[in-house]
Amino acid sequence: MFFYNVLSGKKEKFKPLKGKLVRFYTCGPTVYDYAHVGNLRTYVFDDLLRRTLKYDGYKVRQVMNITDVDDKIIKRAQKERKSIKGISVPYTRAFFDDIKKLNIEKAEVYPKATEHIQEMLSLISKLIKKGVAYKGKDGSIYFDISRFKKYGKLSRLQKREIKVGARIEADEYNKEEAQDFVLWKAKKPGEPSWKSRLGQGRPGWHIECSAMSMKYLGASFDIHTGAVDLLFPHHENEIAQAEAATGKKFVNYWLEGEHLLINGQKMSKSLKNFFTLRDIEARGFNPLSFKYFTFSTHYRKKLNFTWDGLVSAENALNKLVNTMAGLYSIKKEKLSPLTSRKVAAYKKDFMESVNDDLNIPKALNVLWRIVKDRDIPPISKKELAYNFDEIFGFGLKNVKPRKTIVPLKIAKLVSQREKFRTNKQFIQADALRKEVKALGYRIEDTESGPRIINGNN
Repeated sequence: MFFYNVLSGKKEKFKPLKGKLVRFYTCGPTVYDYAHVGNLRTYVFDDLLRRTLKYDGYKVRQVMNITDVDDKIIKRAQKERKSIKGISVPYTRAFFDDIKKLNIEKAEVYPKATEHIQEMLSLISKLIKKGVAYKGKDGSIYFDISRFKKYGKLSRLQKREIKVGARIEADEYNKEEAQDFVLWKAKKPGEPSWKSRLGQGRPGWHIECSAMSMKYLGASFDIHTGAVDLLFPHHENEIAQAEAATGKKFVNYWLEGEHLLINGQKMSKSLKNFFTLRDIEARGFNPLSFKYFTFSTHYRKKLNFTWDGLVSAENALNKLVNTMAGLYSIKKEKLSPLTSRKVAAYKKDFMESVNDDLNIPKALNVLWRIVKDRDIPPISKKELAYNFDEIFGFGLKNVKPRKTIVPLKIAKLVSQREKFRTNKQFIQADALRKEVKALGYRIEDTESGPRIINGNN
């Protein structure tokens, strides 16, 4: 299994720190609004990673944080005249609704920032003792990036870009503004705050992830994932905080998912050019069609969201689901040596694809080759599809044929048509198909025989 490690800038063979246990951390949602589909693309990628690790026999311990206090949440709460919980609680619930609809497996732990203030304060105190954090004139605590010599190693930040001695209180900023960042924000009127030995205030955004990840995964762990726009400053600052405090390497593999674009622009709430899963459902789409859509492009490549693209994805997914419905009742059968070798070759292609830095587009192509291969018996198609779906997460095992109450007249016409087809009397068979269609039903020929579908469905 190989991953592209952003830290080294190259593909590396994956080797966990503790045998077959994989510990990985995912930057989760900031719950001040609904997750947009750009956010959801990242969570689908996280799920693919989790499922692939499990498929390969690893035991996974995944932690995904819930940021329920930060600048954005406070701003929204002030605007709507609500408490931060009045904002964070309903949007946290909405986030879990979204991942359920996308059949994303749940992480083992979902720590909330507001429930881990003491862990953050403890980490900040360590940084002060180590001499890499200090109190500013405004009463806030800052991280001194000049005291951490490896600062910028993840984002390839040049030393000349660092503004020594300058401070920034905002949670988000550009590389051009690299300077001492805030760990603990001094209390301001109208903002939530916590009492502490460091002074009354609230945590900065970056300290949240360092503190919570190390609490549940240890000082050093295997994988950290997130969207590429978090690489700087968030992930860079996480490394600085953790490694300055412990003296140990924080994370071995950094995997960053690329942007979902709309009209060539990054999808973001600040630009107001985004869609949510609710928008997709309002247009009549199955949420899993969006999941399929994201599989068309590798997670490290930008993907342009279009409604036409989503239509194509839904059509493809429906075709796959209908194929599985037709194979549902197929029973086990003994395979010939030649067929067994071909099945093994397909499985090898699939494994090589997913283990090559999660090449899901290529893996999906393997599944379609199997579906279309007339030399592969129906039972093998079904078993391989079910097996591969452990990674895709479409829920194919749950697909069953839709029961249609068929009038006796229609059933007799279909039975007669099958006799014509068996005798290669295709003109007569086609005439009966048209007659059935005129009566409001359609015939779908599958590997297991004809399916009769109500034409109005």
